[in-house]
This record gives sequence, structure tokens and C-alpha cells, in this order.
Amino acid sequence: MTVHEEISGTPAAAPAAWATASQLARALRRREVSSRELLTGYLDRIDRLDRQLGAVVTLDADRAYDEAADADQAIARGEPLGPLHGLPVPVKDSIEVAGMRTTAGAPELGSHVPGRDAVAVARLRAGGAIVFGKTNTPTFAADAQTENTVFGRTSNPWDVSRSPGGSSGGPAAAVAAGLCALDLGSDLGGSIRMPAGYCGVYGLRPSAGLVPVRGHIPPRPGDLLAPDLAVIGPLTRGARDLELVLDAIAGPDDANAVAWRLRLPPPRAGSLGGYRVAVWLDDPSCPVDDEVLEVLDAAVQAIRGPGALVDTSVRPADLRASKRLFQLLVQPQLAHLMTDAQFDDALTAAGGNCEHPHARWARMVTQRVREHTMPAEGAARLAARWAATFRDWDVLLCPNETSRVFLWEAWLAP
Repeated sequence: MTVHEEISGTPAAAPAAWATASQLARALRRREVSSRELLTGYLDRIDRLDRQLGAVVTLDADRAYDEAADADQAIARGEPLGPLHGLPVPVKDSIEVAGMRTTAGAPELGSHVPGRDAVAVARLRAGGAIVFGKTNTPTFAADAQTENTVFGRTSNPWDVSRSPGGSSGGPAAAVAAGLCALDLGSDLGGSIRMPAGYCGVYGLRPSAGLVPVRGHIPPRPGDLLAPDLAVIGPLTRGARDLELVLDAIAGPDDANAVAWRLRLPPPRAGSLGGYRVAVWLDDPSCPVDDEVLEVLDAAVQAIRGPGALVDTSVRPADLRASKRLFQLLVQPQLAHLMTDAQFDDALTAAGGNCEHPHARWARMVTQRVREHTMPAEGAARLAARWAATFRDWDVLLCPNETSRVFLWEAWLAP
């Protein structure tokens, strides 16, 4: 049986594989299923399906079974339980897990075994989760597909000839294929949102700073300075699971905990009819394929049904200018990850007037402080405009991608 046949079949054949994290957490507390049973089910599916998929790259089954047994005993003793108690989960291979190989898909980190968990992983564990493995990512989580020279390619479970997107393609594919109910990914320029959309699962890119990113690669292992706008967030089988995981991992890290605390606002309304919904489905600078628009239009009509206030004319920003601003702010942060020789090469490439993409990239990476400060002012003004928009609107709906998921052959074509 192919992965597609497996995930397109009846959920009754493997109910735990298709359950949400919230459903499984509840079943564990009620002792309707054990943590060891869930772990065994996931490992069996990985053994049977992942040869076609390539989503799971590292396993630590022995430690996971020990932790699952402890979790089951704690439930039997009636001990206080965390929200994720006994739930087996993997995390993206760019997020460090103590004692577990963490490569970020980079050959130079092929034997890297961290001595401590990333903050977000430690919080998953504190919530009761059992981290049993790692899922694939492109090298240094820096691509819109998921392939590297350490572990190879991850395919889309709905069609293995297509990509799951990137860079959290391993987590998205694993969740979609029922190899786990949730996974932990990361996002800078779409790395949770794109794979979630391409694989048909839920993904959340939290606001920058909401979840500590210490322990994510990049930057280099042990570095404390993370790229601005980089975040860690969940991919799940259910929308409510996003809140479940975010509650467990959000908040200041130890260095900042004495100075601030997290208090997210409550929902505006208790039903869809109480919300004000802005819709931005297409833009001349980034046209969306007709077949994607057809699906999105149907979703908008479904939202209108319960009485939500919907407006399709809201345009808070110039999309092309915003993309350019994003690149000017993000690309220079790569400079401290480069060797001196690599940076010198970038300086040389930036010195010409060539409009080749590599030359434009080199000019952004090697910006002077003044050149970087000017876009930062633009970003502050843009943030103010968005803040004003969300005083009038509760949510903005827009595509996470402009086209169907791409074929690997199309991606690799010259």
C-alpha cells in the first residue's frame, strides 16, 4: 500500500493515527489508550510508510519507551498531568534535543549531539510530551523544499512525486501521514505555513518573540543571537491543537522571565458571526493560480454563511514593497553565519552592477549599518499600519502559497 492509499483510506483502520493531539491527550488521561501503545503505533507506521516518505530521520525508541512507561505509571497513580502528558512527538531536525542527533540537514553537523534541549523542546517535555525522534529539513532550514545530503528527500504523502514544501517539510509530511499527531517546526519566510498548506495540516507561525528560539539551528550550535523574525511553532492535525501546543511552549526564556510575562488577549467573539474578516486573495505582484483561488473563494463563502462581516477590498500594505523590505532586513543576518572567505566572496560579488540574483543577494548580505537601519525604519512604519488595520479587522485571510504543490522534477529542472 502506498502512503497516499494509506492516508486516503478509512480512518477506522488506524484511529489513533488520525486522531488529533487534543483527542489523544484526553484519551490518555482517561486511560483509554496508553502512551506505550501510541508510541508503538507511530513507530510501526514509520517502519511501514516512511521508506516512501523520508519524513523521519532519527529515532530514539529505547528512551521513548522508558519515558512512555513512566508516563503510564504516573497516570495510573493519579498524579497531576501536563497538557501533553504521554503524547509521543518528534521535532524538526533543526531544533536541538539533548542526547539526540541534531544535524539541521548539514553534513558538517552530521555527528552533532546536543547536551541540552532547545527551550521549546524542554517546554514540550515539561508539558508531558515524549520526544521520540527528528523530522527532515533542508540544509540549515534554508529552502522551500525538503532535501539535504545527510538524509535525502522528503516527499509529499498525498503524492510522493511532489514536494511537501519547506523548510518544515518533514514535520508537515509526518503529521499528514499519521506518523504523529503534532510536530514542532520553525519559520522565517514561510517554513511552517507553506508545508502545512501543501500537506493539508494545520500550522502556526507565532509572532516573533512569543516562543524562545534558543536551541534552533541556525544560528550555529551554542550561539545566542537568533535571526530576527525567526520563530518556532507547531504543526498539527487539528486547529485546537495549535492552542494546546502554544500554551505549553510560549513565554519568555529564563533570561527575560524576570522582566516580562505573556498575556495573550481573549478571543473577540464566541462564534464566527461575531468576527470582522478581511480577505486578500490575489495581488498583481503575486498572482494566484485559478485552481487555488477557486478553493479559497469557496472558503470565503463558507465564512459568510454564519454571518461574519467580510470585506475583500482591504489592502493594508504594498505587497511587492513589503517583500523587498523583508529581504533587506533578513538577508544581512546571514552574514555572521558565513566564514571570512565566504563573506569576502560576497563583497566581491556585491561590488559590480550586475542584476544577477546572486549579485543582488550579495549586496543585501553585505549591507552597511546605515543601509540596514533605513529598512528597519520602514519596517516600524509598516508594523504601525498593520496594527491600525487590526483595530478594524480581527483576521486577514490570504493564501499561504500561490500555486499547487510543485513536482520534484519541476523544482530540479534548470
